[in-house]
Amino acid sequence: MICPLANFEEVFQSESGAVYQCSRKNCYWLDFMGTTTAFSVRDFFQFKKRVDAIDLEMMLSNSARSFDFEIIMPFRTEHIFILNVEDIVRLRELLAGAKFMIELNSEIRSCLKRSLSLTF
Repeated sequence: MICPLANFEEVFQSESGAVYQCSRKNCYWLDFMGTTTAFSVRDFFQFKKRVDAIDLEMMLSNSARSFDFEIIMPFRTEHIFILNVEDIVRLRELLAGAKFMIELNSEIRSCLKRSLSLTF
């Protein structure tokens, strides 16, 4: 459940979910598969790395039932993600879009700071 007192800004949204930034708590909220999970900034990027490291080719090529799903328990959260290949692709898309928007925002702020310092 998202804190009603928090100040959220949408970072990125896709058909699969959304990522929000909370300026009050300095964290990211992932809304995916009907659940909402809070991450510290560091944990969010580590979660993305972990999702990106999943070997989809192995999951698709191996016929054993144990390769049908991937279970991810993000650090310092109470949520467990049980993902099939389609879920992983959708989550990767969502996390990649969010990371791109975070980096773009950071770059824009950096450019604005440089241009302001040149005018003074």
